[in-house]
Amino acid sequence: MTEQLQAQVLIVGAGPVGLTLAIDLAQRGIDVLVTEIRHRGEPPNVKCNHVAARSMEVFRRLGVAQALRDAGLPADYPNDVAYRTAVTGMELSRIPIPARRERYTATGGPDTWWPTAEPPHRINQIFLEPVLFAHAEATPGLRIRNRTRIDDFEQDDEGVWATGVDLDDGRAVRIRCQYLVGCDGSRSTVRKKIGASLHGTDVVGRVQSTYFRAPALLGLLKHPPAWATFALNPRRCGNVYAIDGRETWLLHNYLLPEETDFDSIDRDWAIRQILGVGDDFEYEVISNEDWVGRRLVADRFRDRRVFICGDAAHLWIPMAGYGMNAGIADAMNLSWLLAGRLHGWLAEGALAAHEAERQPITEQVSRFAMNHALALQRQREGVPENIEAPGPEGDALRAARGQALYDLNVQQYCCGGLNFGYFYEGSPLIAYDGEVAPAYTMYEFTPSTVPGCRTPHLWLDDGRSLYDAMAMPGEGYTLLRFDPAIDVAPLEAAAAARGLPLRTLDIRASAATAVYDRPLVISRPDQHVAWRGHAVPSDALALVDLLRGAAAVAAPTSEQERETSQ
Repeated sequence: MTEQLQAQVLIVGAGPVGLTLAIDLAQRGIDVLVTEIRHRGEPPNVKCNHVAARSMEVFRRLGVAQALRDAGLPADYPNDVAYRTAVTGMELSRIPIPARRERYTATGGPDTWWPTAEPPHRINQIFLEPVLFAHAEATPGLRIRNRTRIDDFEQDDEGVWATGVDLDDGRAVRIRCQYLVGCDGSRSTVRKKIGASLHGTDVVGRVQSTYFRAPALLGLLKHPPAWATFALNPRRCGNVYAIDGRETWLLHNYLLPEETDFDSIDRDWAIRQILGVGDDFEYEVISNEDWVGRRLVADRFRDRRVFICGDAAHLWIPMAGYGMNAGIADAMNLSWLLAGRLHGWLAEGALAAHEAERQPITEQVSRFAMNHALALQRQREGVPENIEAPGPEGDALRAARGQALYDLNVQQYCCGGLNFGYFYEGSPLIAYDGEVAPAYTMYEFTPSTVPGCRTPHLWLDDGRSLYDAMAMPGEGYTLLRFDPAIDVAPLEAAAAARGLPLRTLDIRASAATAVYDRPLVISRPDQHVAWRGHAVPSDALALVDLLRGAAAVAAPTSEQERETSQ
């Protein structure tokens, strides 16, 4: 017997990207069903170790940020990044990053300047995903069906029929939805079914990776512990991430270009060289997590009513920890578009914005990551033979190499530019005004109200975060007004005529003039600038139509026509 289910949106995959998308859609009033092949409570692979500030802003709005802050490493465990001759060897340099206990209050250092209410959080996916899952399960309008595999789907003018199987009893499953989103990872079935293919650099590097337990390791360290410890010596280079801050670790052994097989190097030997321990050191391998670093981007993110997000749409070497975080950005870009379309205030053409906006950014960020990975590879390949030599000459060599490592890597571990600097060009939903958005690097960016940029964060005079003041679940656009004397009634009336949710928020923030050089700014639901100006445009309906993806639609003259235009 075939089991039949229905939902407005079907999400394939209950990893962090799929869960985030599902929570946001449900909070916007959409009926969501998530399918996942794993058992309920089955842990994910030990991979992502970093939640970017932009993602933490999302989690704050979804109401799960504090629960995530409370999970992962112990509250006082240093989140630093250390560079050493071996994990237990001599330290070359260190990038200071506050432990989560001081994350909101720390000042000074390269990782405390974040212009946001939510700085980054170091947490492995094995701790992050259960928190998200529990939050999703508790969200009204959201169902998660574990042990269900989606094998195929067909589209028609009204929706999608997805077919699959219950992996526990073998029963066929058939699901009717209006939209389907594949968040089903690097081997995505959904990507293949829409005819999308990955293009780019198939191999940037190979990594022999081991998840292991070693309770004695902390006691052997000659320097304070760190969240990430890179080891560089002539024998082997790699890095080790603290997973629970006590006894579990994830070690990456970076293979040389000629080492084309994961078994090219004896794993035990490499682990001991990277850790700097002898044959008597005891550890337990929990799992092998070998992986290939790539730079691949799908040539399409959509086929009509079916979309892909996250690793289904792009794969790259995890520099700056931006693999999962880019997927969360995909999800937040798509969520409000689908919700707006399903609620009727976005036109069908608005859905084209997802691929138009996210694909170019994905291509750009993936190149940032690949180029940084190649620069790190050159650092590893150029480790001097005498890096461990005692005395003044060795000290000078280590100091120079440590500074070079610091200068290169502070960009990726304190990557404000990748979080907040990117902007959307060529979007059908953004009212551009001819000004070019500021350039950005991995580390640096310039806050800007140029349309397409992230809406600059402010602390309001009453102590609230601007994003908290804007964050009303289920709402749409926010008109930020910095001069209450400006009459915005024509714009509000135009939005009401088209059914576009638009809320005016009067801003009182003494720091506003440093960034906001226009008294009116429209921020989208994903906190990107959609329009700015000194006054309401003379044709407010034309602006509203552009924002809702229906720029060619004339102003309706009756209630019936208004409903038809939606």
